[in-house]
Amino acid sequence: MQNEELIHDWMISHLAHRLSRDYTDIKTNFRDDRRNEFKGRYPDLILANHGMVLAIMEVETDNTITPEQADEWKLLSGLGAKLIIMAPKALRAKTLDLLWKKGIADKASVGSYELSVTMP
Repeated sequence: MQNEELIHDWMISHLAHRLSRDYTDIKTNFRDDRRNEFKGRYPDLILANHGMVLAIMEVETDNTITPEQADEWKLLSGLGAKLIIMAPKALRAKTLDLLWKKGIADKASVGSYELSVTMP
């Protein structure tokens, strides 16, 4: 679990840096440091331009793509901002299936990531 937490927090930092070209205000919430609220919830990233929140993002790992987490996605999808879920590439289909089962496939987008290590 410790490695997953490390990957989770690293992905939040990476995405915040990468998306800084597209959004003027990015707020982050790491597992151990949740201080940026959006309508009573604490998504991993809050993406805004000129004071208007345009999207919220959740970073998932192998063990966090569950029906219980999908209930949280359902809550987040109803807050008025676009919901983006970043899932491990191998679990993208499972993530989409959970979105359909919760009835929110039309209210969320799914991105994916893959960590690759090449050894000589």
